[in-house]
Formats: sequence, C-alpha cells, structure tokens
Amino acid sequence: MSDARPLAAKAVESHVRAFFMGHDVEVVDYDLGPERREAVPDLRVLVVEPGPRSDSWAFVTAGCWASMEGNGHGLEFVMTAPVRDQRFIDLMAMIAHYHCGGHQLALEHSMPIGEPWVPGSTCEHLLVSLPYLHGPDLEHCPLPGGHARILWILPVTTAEIEFRRRHGHEALEQLFDEAEIIPTNPFRASVV
Repeated sequence: MSDARPLAAKAVESHVRAFFMGHDVEVVDYDLGPERREAVPDLRVLVVEPGPRSDSWAFVTAGCWASMEGNGHGLEFVMTAPVRDQRFIDLMAMIAHYHCGGHQLALEHSMPIGEPWVPGSTCEHLLVSLPYLHGPDLEHCPLPGGHARILWILPVTTAEIEFRRRHGHEALEQLFDEAEIIPTNPFRASVV
C-alpha cells in the first residue's frame, strides 16, 4: 500500500491537470496533524486557478481514494469558489478527514460546517453532488488498479438541507435549477 498512495494521488493530480489544461494548478500538501494524520496520510489539495475551462477557482482533494478505496473504487471531492483563500483549502481538508475518518461521504450526503462557508454567508452545510459545473470528464478519474469518482461539494443553507430531508435530493436540485443559483456566490439567497 505504501507505493499505491502516492501513485493514486499523482494519478488524480494528472487527471485534474489534464481536465483543467490551460489553468495553473498548485499542489498543497496538507498535514492534518498528529491526531488525524492517519485518516488521510498523503492528503493534497489541488488549487486550480480560473482559466479557459472555468472562471472560478477549484479545490480538489487528492488522497481520499488511497485511504478509502474498496475494490479499486473510491472518491475525491471538488469545490468551486470565487477566490483563492486558505479557508477553502482548509474546508477540503476537513471534508477529506470527515470522509476518511469514519463518516464515509457519498453522493447526496451532507455535512455541517459548524459555521458559515465564509463570514456573512448563510451556507453552513456542504452537500455532496454530481460535479455539474465540470461534468463527467472530471468526475470519472481512472487510477492504477481502479478509478476515483470526483464529486462536487456544494455549500448550502440549513433550510435547504431541511427541505432535502423532507422532499429528497432531486427536489432540492430542481429548486437550484429553477432559481439559477450561482454556486460560487457565498451570499446567494436560500432557494427555500
């Protein structure tokens, strides 16, 4: 397994670089600290600058798959944001630890942040969704011995999470479509 982890992280990085060709990509090695390091020992956050494919910043985990894969399949996560900020790198590390540290996120899951996405935002939860902004070409990441699925982390409000619990994920996504939300706007109004 010692060789598999860095190879998988490098394969995720190569996939992200190929998808975001023409964008600058910074690799941030992220040490979760002594109490949490074992959950995702080789965590990296790939910071993708705006460019020809997207006018937003993208933050992508690399290291979750290697820590959690089963039968060659696992997840990584992408979040989009309006600016480059350490806050988003830290959130991606939080998501990686939450996922690999025992909660195992999946499509349509959510997690509370415990505070606003950014100061002044009403988005205090993160929703795991398909990467609609980037499509299946980013979502499906081939790796040595398997593949990773890169899912989107969308900041949402408490009211939206409560609506989803009552009416389902698809109903919430339909509201997002009808409201034509700008997912990178931390100050967007709740759709419910």
